Amino acid sequence: MFLRIVLFLAANFGVLVVLSTAMRVLGLDAWLAQQGMPVTSLLVMAVLIGFGGSFISLAMSKWLAKTSMGVQVIEEPRNATERWLVETVAREAQAAGIGMPEVGIFPSDQPNAFATGMNKNDALVAVSTGLLANMDADEVEAVLGHEVSHVANGDMVTMALLQGVLNTFVIFLSRVIGTFVDRVVLGNREGLGIGYWVTSIVAEIFLGILATIIAMWFSRWREFRADAGGARLAGKYKMISALRALQRAAEPRDLPGEMAAFGIVGGIGHGIKKLFMSHPPIEERIAALERLPA
Repeated sequence: MFLRIVLFLAANFGVLVVLSTAMRVLGLDAWLAQQGMPVTSLLVMAVLIGFGGSFISLAMSKWLAKTSMGVQVIEEPRNATERWLVETVAREAQAAGIGMPEVGIFPSDQPNAFATGMNKNDALVAVSTGLLANMDADEVEAVLGHEVSHVANGDMVTMALLQGVLNTFVIFLSRVIGTFVDRVVLGNREGLGIGYWVTSIVAEIFLGILATIIAMWFSRWREFRADAGGARLAGKYKMISALRALQRAAEPRDLPGEMAAFGIVGGIGHGIKKLFMSHPPIEERIAALERLPA
């Protein structure tokens, strides 16, 4: 269920790199330097690029998800499973007060699902073939409720707004730091020197990592809310059962002992790795659900 965050952040990073590079190539950085790097102009530029990158990514989210994940949207149900998926999403969407999302299936042996879209009334909810094969109907219903809750809560738009703010500060502060090093530390007084270019790029990378940590913290917080929404739509114990099914599926089977920590699913949730997790540990999510009234 982390796929929507991964796809969004990857798209946002790609768009931001393109826009930031274009800004340098087109001479906007040099122009600002000629103007004495006015703070207001730099901030306006950073806002336009920062929020532009975030909302371009959001606008691309459904298309990117369909093409990169191979999602087959259910236009007309071909079997009982597809019919049940569409009917379940329709029922939960109505209960959540949103428009009917597109429903799709994507090929993956891992149990997973995601929801994405720029508008809560024009979203996409997709599940993997592995999820359908490894979970019973009650558990799938709860997963669908979790994803519908993401849509109803406007999580993708909220994430885009947060990412826009973070992008803005990354662009703004990286250029301020680059200018300081170039002008004050290295004493350059003519145009933009190598100190500016190297320092601003390094600062952009470092600040981008810090921005990712903040975005991941926010994502983890939103997951608890989506779990609670899934519990309301499908039932508390169905949601807990679905999380336990995901937990079983994520247990490392082939790597022994200490080596499990280096596996793709082993070792996640401990130490510094937790800072970059888009989802809280499943144990914490189950514990939060158990505290909810029945």
